[in-house]
Amino acid sequence: MWYKKISKTIAVCSLALVSSSFCLANDFALSPDYATFKANTMQTYGLTADQIDQAMLGTQNRPNILKIMERPGESKPWYQYQSMFLVDGTINKGANFKAQYSNALQRAEAQYGVSQNVILGILGVETGYGSNKGNIITRDALATLAFGYPRRAQYFQNELAALIAWTYKENYPIATITGSYAGAVGYPQFMPSNITKYGVDYDGNGHIDLRNSPTDAIGSIANYLAQQGWERDRPIAYPATYTGNNPEEIISKDLTQPLPYGVVKQFGISSLNPNIDDLDLVNVIQLQSENGPIYYVTFPNFQVITTYNKSRMYATAVWQLGTAVFNK
Repeated sequence: MWYKKISKTIAVCSLALVSSSFCLANDFALSPDYATFKANTMQTYGLTADQIDQAMLGTQNRPNILKIMERPGESKPWYQYQSMFLVDGTINKGANFKAQYSNALQRAEAQYGVSQNVILGILGVETGYGSNKGNIITRDALATLAFGYPRRAQYFQNELAALIAWTYKENYPIATITGSYAGAVGYPQFMPSNITKYGVDYDGNGHIDLRNSPTDAIGSIANYLAQQGWERDRPIAYPATYTGNNPEEIISKDLTQPLPYGVVKQFGISSLNPNIDDLDLVNVIQLQSENGPIYYVTFPNFQVITTYNKSRMYATAVWQLGTAVFNK
């Protein structure tokens, strides 16, 4: 195992050397929450205290990550947000990716019922089809958030524990795992706990490798969405018009509570696609264009995309980018 290669003589730094560059310090070893984190990780994954300490050796605090968390991309209006993804360069990359991995995409659609376009949309929005998988050491990112971001500390402690357990299981040197500032990994930007839950060995080589195998990423995304309730051969969303005077009464507060289309259209919403039945369960969302608000009627599959990222702008970008790529 990789951790056994680390000399026992540097397993624990003396307090005098904690800040020394000559010691593989864990910046969070003295955090008041670290002992509890270790105990929980030991109980959940059956690891020893020494294994956890060894995995955390060299962990560095990254204060810039906390600043990024306070200004995520979703804070922009839609017309600015969409310009990060719905551009020719990304669409062309997606078309090339689709051509190269068409067999895996078709197989995933047939097996899991998840549309190729939404798989393509997620891969495009998340990493630009693998061109930007992130270069921050995942352990450092998760530890910074686990011990320095109180609002979601427990969530990130759980993900850090899952990362440690996964790297021991797969015999990966933990410091070689890199990804996003929030700890997501690989082509599909799965959080560590989801790699174990939803990862699929779709290329059949005996390993689930979301960092280096686009085929595994395709199968894993499809598996994830299927398990979240994806409805085969059903739409994601349609553009709509609104003729009422009080949009707050028709904009959905909770996407898990859709209403029949026949009900919402009584409030002034009209889908621009006629292929919608009054009994279809839908939500209404509002986004901001440069010229004012725009509206969409969304179906349960749209809500499934938001389980990947709760932002409605994210789900809209996935839907629209994927459609543009698939149709190119």
